[in-house]
Order: sequence, then structure tokens, then C-alpha cells
Amino acid sequence: MAKRGQNEGSIYKRADGRWAAAINLGYQDGKLKRKTFYGTTQAEVKGKLVAALHDQQKGLPIPTERQTLAQFLDQWLADVAQPSVRPKTYRTYHDLIEHHIRPALGKKQLVKLSPQDVQSFLNKKLQSGLSAKTVKHINDTLRAALNVAMKWGLVHRNVATLINPPRIQKQEMKIFTPEQAKAFLESVKGHRLEALFIMALTLGLRRGELLGLRWSDVDLDAATLRVNFALQRCDGELQLVEPKTEKSRRALPLPALLVVALRAHRTRQLEDRLALGSNWQETRFVFTSTIGTPMEPRNLNRMFDALLINAKLPKIRFHDLRHSCATMLLSQGVPQRTLMEILGHSQISLTMNTYSHVLPEMTRAAIGVMDSVLGGK
Repeated sequence: MAKRGQNEGSIYKRADGRWAAAINLGYQDGKLKRKTFYGTTQAEVKGKLVAALHDQQKGLPIPTERQTLAQFLDQWLADVAQPSVRPKTYRTYHDLIEHHIRPALGKKQLVKLSPQDVQSFLNKKLQSGLSAKTVKHINDTLRAALNVAMKWGLVHRNVATLINPPRIQKQEMKIFTPEQAKAFLESVKGHRLEALFIMALTLGLRRGELLGLRWSDVDLDAATLRVNFALQRCDGELQLVEPKTEKSRRALPLPALLVVALRAHRTRQLEDRLALGSNWQETRFVFTSTIGTPMEPRNLNRMFDALLINAKLPKIRFHDLRHSCATMLLSQGVPQRTLMEILGHSQISLTMNTYSHVLPEMTRAAIGVMDSVLGGK
């Protein structure tokens, strides 16, 4: 075959009958680096060489290490995920990788991982009985890791973005009507955590944000509070962690009924502290166990379920108090941007997508205003 020109790479047949193509990558640490591609035919290695030369001309990196996906994911967990996400999120990433991604794809070379590999892997996970939501979380984790691999120049594309993700059926949101919300608050009057339930329904705080609230975050005279932390159970311990997103760290005004409830709650807590004496454990949290310790999130869920039964109200999740709050605010004409700030959402699209069920009736009400302006009936 004709001799190839300078910087065009080389193609040759090995003694074992296989074909090889090599390309110079330039000098690194004083040594000339080369990348070699192998194949069973001349045409196969030529195709690989042409693709590599094309990437080189575009300034794209050409990976040279035989790193496996498992090796890369270990580094990603240690150097990227753990320092940047909340402990519970890191634990989720770790478990999804250990139990699902590593056993199936871990031995694959990172640069050879293909969209077909990922699609087949996800399909098998669905067929094994995993929910579509869990399979989507698996792919989301892989996608996040491979985004970093692209930034580091280890791969040219993120194959986890090139597959058809599992379709998740959106469940109908269960919320309190305004009448049910009033009935619930009436049923918890005098309860030691009455203020917590009022706060959940009026401000829409997440469970962890409620339980991570400290008295230093609350100014009853100014009728404001700041969401600075969330309480989560991770690795067997209750921990104060950063809020879910940067937007989750927020300042909120307090409605009058909540100020009244918090003053009564503080008085009750001080009485409990005096009654228990040395048995009281001071943690400075607003909402605590009966002896002052941080409150176990699952205990709050169980308490809420029991209160619903006693009040003869429909069963909803504790988190649905947040959805109930948002829906009531939207239905009263609170702008979506304002609701986004109250809930601590990172993007307005998240607010609109989550509460899209309220928007049609808001639109009808808004258009109905034109009748009163222009004299329609």
C-alpha cells in the first residue's frame, strides 16, 4: 500500500495476521505518545484511524488508558460525588453503582462503553422487576458520572444520554382540599407538634427542613425564618446537611397563625425542659422528641398517619402537605415565580411541571377577567 503522509498515522499487518493502525498523540512528559488500534481487517483499522484523526483535528482528546468503567466510577465517587453532594445523595449513588452498574458493566473499558450496552443493561433491569423510577435513577447516576468523564477528556460522548429511558407513569397527586386542611389543623389543636403541621401547610417546608430548623433560624418578633439546614438519616445517624439545592437556602415570612403557634410551642418546650430537668437533652432544634433530641423522620411519618386516621381524613403522605400548600397558594393567584421562591425550587420549570394540574383553572380565571373588563357575560 502507498506510504501515508506525515501525521496521517500508519496502518500495518502484524505477524499474527491481525491489522493495526497507529497515530502519534504528541509529546507528553518528554515522551512521544502513540495510540494503536487493532482489527481483523485493514478496512476496520482504517475506519478507526480516520475517526481518531478526525477527532484530533477537531481538538478532541484521544483516550489512551485502558480504564474500566468500575475504576472510573470509583474515582468519580471519591473525587467528585462525595465532596459535592449531600450524604444521603452520595449513599444513593454508591448503592446504585455497587448493586446494579458495577456487576453488569463494571468490567467494560470506559472508552468502549456503547449506547447499546447501556440500553440492554437498563432493559434487563426493567425485566428483572425493578420499577421504572429506580431504573431511571440508575441511568441518571451513570449519566452524571459520564458527564465528568467527558469533561476530563476520557470519553468523546456520554452514551447514557443516547438511550431511550424508561417511561415513568406520573401518579395523580394526592393533596388536601382547603376544607380538609382546615379540618386537619382543627384536629391537631393542642398537639405537641401543632406548630410543625401548621408550618408544613402554610410554608411548604420539606420534612428534613422542618426537623433541621433551629431556634436561631427563627425570629418571631420579625415574623421570619431562614432555612439553613435539613435533618437526614444517613449511615445510621441523624445529620444536619446542606439544603437540597442552593435555592433551598431561603428566608420566609411567617403568617400570623404560625407566629402564634410557634410562641405556644416554645412555651410548651420550655415547660417540658423544666419538668425533665437533667433528662432533657438540649439540641436547640425547634421540633424535637419528647426529651429534646433530634426527631426521627420516620417517627414523624408514623405520627402523621395516626393523626389522619383519628381525624377520619384521606390517607396522604407527609410530603403531600408541601404539595397541598403549593396548590392552595397557586389557586389563590400567587405567581409561579413567587411560589418557586417559597418552595425553594431550583428552576421555575420544576414548579410549573409539578403543579401543572392547577394551571388550567388559573388560566380560565385569568381569561375570565376579560369579561369584567370588556363587558362580557
